[in-house]
Amino acid sequence: MKKTIDCLLVGHNEMDFAEYEKTIRNMGINSGAYRDLNLNFILYNNRPYTIAEIFNIFYYQGKGPGEPTQFFNVAESFSAAIAYLGTYLWRRGYTFDYVNSFQYGKAELAKKLSNENILTIAVTTTLYVSALPIIEIIDFIRTYNSTAKIIVGGPFVSTSVRTLVPEERDYLFQTTIGADVYVNSSQGEAALVNIIDALKNNLPLERINNLYYKTSKGIKSTPVLRENNKLSENMVEWDLFHETVGEYVNIRTAISCPFSCSFCGFPQHAGQYQTAGVEAVERELKQLNRIKTIKSVHFCDDTFNTPAQRFKNILRMLIKNKFGFKWHSYFRCQFVDREMVELMKESGCEGVFLGIESGNDQILKNMNKKAAVHKYLEGIERLKEYEIVTFGNFIIGFPGETEKTVQDTVHFIERSGLDFFRTQLWYCEPITPIWNERERYKLRGERFEWSHATMDSKKACDLIEEVFLSVKKSTWVPQYNFDFDNFWHLVHRGMTIDQVNHFLKSFNLAVKEKIMAPSFREISYEVLTQIKNACSISKGSGPFDFDRGENTPIDDSEATFEFL
Repeated sequence: MKKTIDCLLVGHNEMDFAEYEKTIRNMGINSGAYRDLNLNFILYNNRPYTIAEIFNIFYYQGKGPGEPTQFFNVAESFSAAIAYLGTYLWRRGYTFDYVNSFQYGKAELAKKLSNENILTIAVTTTLYVSALPIIEIIDFIRTYNSTAKIIVGGPFVSTSVRTLVPEERDYLFQTTIGADVYVNSSQGEAALVNIIDALKNNLPLERINNLYYKTSKGIKSTPVLRENNKLSENMVEWDLFHETVGEYVNIRTAISCPFSCSFCGFPQHAGQYQTAGVEAVERELKQLNRIKTIKSVHFCDDTFNTPAQRFKNILRMLIKNKFGFKWHSYFRCQFVDREMVELMKESGCEGVFLGIESGNDQILKNMNKKAAVHKYLEGIERLKEYEIVTFGNFIIGFPGETEKTVQDTVHFIERSGLDFFRTQLWYCEPITPIWNERERYKLRGERFEWSHATMDSKKACDLIEEVFLSVKKSTWVPQYNFDFDNFWHLVHRGMTIDQVNHFLKSFNLAVKEKIMAPSFREISYEVLTQIKNACSISKGSGPFDFDRGENTPIDDSEATFEFL
């Protein structure tokens, strides 16, 4: 007998990288999109591989048939969107099922689509800037199930509504993607419930706010009315997921962001900032702690440590409960004081992601970061004093950027003591506040192809490559299918911080070879040996160098040059 499911939730699609790289390459190898991607993969056996794929190739090479093989991928973290939406539906009496990862759960998804009686399928779009992953999911669904109504919601939908003219938007929804219903809301869970209720009771969708939906006459829309779902009243019920949650989870204790950085469209999408009470967070974490597989929690709030007093109260709560997992988060280091860092260390903080963005005070002012370089330096120094791992993120090319301001960022990275860093090309989104100042900065273009009074995207790409090649005192972390959160997945596999650092440096050497000699299609034997070595080190050992026969750091000086 078929199981009846009101809503099947489909998680993130980590697309086949070789196909994705080919698609972006078709945009032109000199395009901003491709050059941004180019620092995130290497070529091995004439095929592009991300750092996660390279790890899986060589870490598990030679493993015996009885040894466990848990491939490293971004889907190891349980989806916060699935946990939240599933809980929301369950509390309102609706049945749900889920597949946490589309790519790694295809067999499971195909079975559910074929064998279960499914009313609706909800596709989340939290991490997508392109329609490609959504299209792949929907094509797969249609192959195995032609009756369930497909609903797409999340940031990709809201951004499309805001940035595309009606004709482009309708073509995207009707023809390119081809879902049945789109939810245009910063929250959207109430709309999802109303859609399910309407379909179950043969009621028209036109009575539901915040929708775009397919009809025989094209795409129809309904009025926009902001949802107001209180986070404290809708915390995740983790007992619903205890059998499949795994070792890593993303949880949130706040919605939106209290800041309004001019390069960021998140507050515009997410709506008014709200936080969950410490008691509500504690209840959720106590449920998580009963799931003995969990090793690490990523607090995915945009800014976990504000307001400061609330953050400290959460830290004291973590210490009081002596939970069995570690944690990491996004963090604004300009607000650090000694008490805060002491509490972080005692509560099990592994490390923090710092959205620093620039090492130049004028650019920070242009970005409306509400921060200063000297406060960043003081915050990083305090974090390092307590051995909390730091990762700094930087944006290159924001309006006002010059070669001099980028040089200031390089100098900041080198003297700050950051353990890890990444610089990335500024992504010009029309929904961000800076768009309203485009005439002031003579801004033209959008996304990865833009120019303004002091720089264009091509020059910014050149400078990013120079930063990548020149910085020596901090280690570059690739972005595609690997981020600060995934860094800890390697640590919890038994690798030390030094060993992960060694692996990253080895991978980066291969990327540097590609950048400096693009005519060569393969990794050199020497660098390939270092990568294999870095993936095969045993727990607790130092980085081992095959040629010297001793523990030694990687010497990549020949692959670098000073910033111009």
